[in-house]
Amino acid sequence: MQRLFSEKNKFGTAPVFLTAISTILGAIMFLRFGYAVGSVGFAGAVAIILIGHLVTVPTAMAIAEIATNQKVEGGGEYYIISRSFGLTIGSAIGIALYLSQAISVAFYIIAFAQAFEPVIEYAWTQFGISLHDKRWFSIPTVLLLGLLMLYRGAALGMKALYVVVGVLAVSIIMFFMGETGYQTGFNFEMMTNTISGHDNFFYVFAICFPAFTGMTAGVGLSGDLKDPKKSIPLGTLAATGFGMVVYIFIAWKLAVSATPQELVSDQMIMSKIAVWWPIIPIGLACATISSAIGSILVAPRTLQAIAGDDISPSRHLNYWLKKGRGHSREPFNATLVTIVVAFIFVIIGDVNFVAEIITMFFMVTYGTLCLISFLQHFAADPSYRPAFRSRWYISLVGSLMCLWLMFRINTPYAFLSVFIMVGLYFAIRYQRKDQAALAHIFQGVIFQLSRTIQVFLQKASKENIEKQWRPSIVCVSSASFERFAAFDLLKWISHRYGFGTYIHLIEGLLSRQTNEEARQCQKRLIKLADQSHSNVFIDTLISPSFTSAVAQIIQLPGISGKENNLILLELSKKEPEKIGRIVENYPLMRAAEFDICTLVSSSRGFGYKQEIHIWITSSDYANANLMILLGYIILGHPEWNDGHIKIFAVYPEADMEKRKEQLEEKILAGRLPIAPGNVKVISQKEVGNIKGIINETSAEADLTVVGMRSEFISDSGEELFTGYDKVGSMLFVNSTHEKEIK
Repeated sequence: MQRLFSEKNKFGTAPVFLTAISTILGAIMFLRFGYAVGSVGFAGAVAIILIGHLVTVPTAMAIAEIATNQKVEGGGEYYIISRSFGLTIGSAIGIALYLSQAISVAFYIIAFAQAFEPVIEYAWTQFGISLHDKRWFSIPTVLLLGLLMLYRGAALGMKALYVVVGVLAVSIIMFFMGETGYQTGFNFEMMTNTISGHDNFFYVFAICFPAFTGMTAGVGLSGDLKDPKKSIPLGTLAATGFGMVVYIFIAWKLAVSATPQELVSDQMIMSKIAVWWPIIPIGLACATISSAIGSILVAPRTLQAIAGDDISPSRHLNYWLKKGRGHSREPFNATLVTIVVAFIFVIIGDVNFVAEIITMFFMVTYGTLCLISFLQHFAADPSYRPAFRSRWYISLVGSLMCLWLMFRINTPYAFLSVFIMVGLYFAIRYQRKDQAALAHIFQGVIFQLSRTIQVFLQKASKENIEKQWRPSIVCVSSASFERFAAFDLLKWISHRYGFGTYIHLIEGLLSRQTNEEARQCQKRLIKLADQSHSNVFIDTLISPSFTSAVAQIIQLPGISGKENNLILLELSKKEPEKIGRIVENYPLMRAAEFDICTLVSSSRGFGYKQEIHIWITSSDYANANLMILLGYIILGHPEWNDGHIKIFAVYPEADMEKRKEQLEEKILAGRLPIAPGNVKVISQKEVGNIKGIINETSAEADLTVVGMRSEFISDSGEELFTGYDKVGSMLFVNSTHEKEIK
């Protein structure tokens, strides 16, 4: 036994094929396929087969594709999903997958009990003993099968499969050899002949669909295979194709051999068609017990793999479930749990109810597998090089069909399944906060979409971009961890309407030491950005001086896909000595046609985030619209929900009425949330010193916005930024051209 499971003596392709085909040609084929043909006709039965395979064939191809790209370890489908989507999403789907596999054991054992119908009738007619409750057979069967799996393991299951598939083949052959008095040839009536008023198509589909799900049964043996990359694709695709053909021929044979009434009313109708009737109950017994064996081999290995990823909040439970016996690490404890789950559903005893539950969970799993394959085609990951390739549209059809069929089959069950999946996801995410919610596959797809969008935006005409102006800001600061004012301002502006790039400046020469410092700073800033729920892109820059840094930054390509158009500089009121280096770099930034904003922050920050004061003078013609737009954009952030804008316009007395009308008209036409009462026009005669009135009027403002003309910067220099001692944080704005407010 140990030698059988040593590394040199694992399974080949045959067990994958046999496990899959014995599950496909199982309980549904013997017990419910006659009912399906009688309910929806031969044409409807073929439609069920084809629609079902619109799910299973793409899934089989997706599994073949993924399995030939990566090493598929223990856990089969769960391993594929969790390593593609990450443990948080993967384990939520994995638990649903495990439940469907464990419940399948009960489903097949309930169906196995149906094979004893002749025994039940004989006991009643000959001895008066009533055994019509099939649980007399199913409960002992699940207990006996469980004991065999616990103490003999997969080796016994594999040996049994060869015998079972042989008997199954004989029973199908003898079924096709049989004839009845109803025997008819092909005619159009036979194609559509059904019982009127019987169950609808999608209900019948839900009952039959579990028959097709067996094609992935062999994937669960991945940890016990010599070469999973070869055995899984070959065995899975072969079983899927062979099973589909067999089902179409069986539907034909049933349609031409019995009336719809007989097909619907007699679930053992195949025994009356076969050349030797006992072979059908024998075949049913073999098929169902083999399917149960296949499920009870696969389900514990899925649970063992889930526990191996420490998904449960209990460390002891994870250890207990993943613990294996012997060199092969037989999942003894996981098998024990699976037996308990199967036992509960065996007691329920309703084949149709169990079939619908299984269908929902399998749909979730198959849809996910197809989605993985679809996303991988668009992620363009260089490491994704499968030997077998499906097609993206095939995988997309499979994924969409799963979603559509879930809600067509049973909408309440579909919502319940989704609710369970979402609940599991959040529970696991709460438990495993260290795990990323999205995995590499999504990052690859997002990268491709981002690249496409960036190229598209770059190709857009510059004139069109200028007419539809939106801020694409790059901010540079060497005081990222001393004050957060610049980062906060960038966060507010880029929340919805713009795109912000925050660059932490490390002044010095590039070396291994400064490079490592830059990486650590970037990690810290990304963490801070995540905690503040910002949409800011974080980067670092090592440069020998502030001037060289500015020269590099204004030449950076825009991360958003469009060129950066605004640079944000920052300093504290406590650092007046740094004003000089900002002023001396204004010509450099203007040469690159950047709008320039300089934030001078105070110790009180942005106060209560309620008032933004915008000061406009007669010399701020080009700056005014940009100042107003920035104020409006900042108010769009939730932190400024209770905020409002006040505009103070200083003009010559002769122009006051005209300018006020223009401002109010601009605000009205631009649908800006500025009340007319918050627009105040002040005569230049009353002002005297502009800084004095700003100090007096905006002392309590949370942000004061002031415009600057380029020629004033070169003439006045540092004086422009000083003299506002009573005012809090200030934003000085210099626009290259007038922005349009539509």
